[in-house]
Amino acid sequence: QVQLVESGGGLVLAGGSLRLSCAASGRTFSLNVMGWFRQAPGKEREFVAAISWSEGTTYYADSVKGRFAISRDNAKNTVYLQMNSLKPEDTAVYLCAARTYDSRTYYYPFAYNYWGQGTQVTVSS
Repeated sequence: QVQLVESGGGLVLAGGSLRLSCAASGRTFSLNVMGWFRQAPGKEREFVAAISWSEGTTYYADSVKGRFAISRDNAKNTVYLQMNSLKPEDTAVYLCAARTYDSRTYYYPFAYNYWGQGTQVTVSS
């Protein structure tokens, strides 16, 4: 089992920045990929970014490329999401996800087997 705990959400003005953190515990030696998804009220869960745990290869949704950056600290078993130039449409609950098996699929919720509880990000105009 892997447990994920997010932090760092909040309220920010459009154009501002936030940094989300997700700390993993438990069977962290089995981590393959960690990522971030978001879900706004009435909408489906949407891929934001992912990072391979060993190589550090990153993947981004087109909507956040150039504004968001995902990174990891393997020693702390923590993944970060730096969000810059935030827009009102970025408002959502942001969820951390992890996968403990090898796969070439990154962009869909079914590709992850562990989830955090989520942290609210609200961007006001």
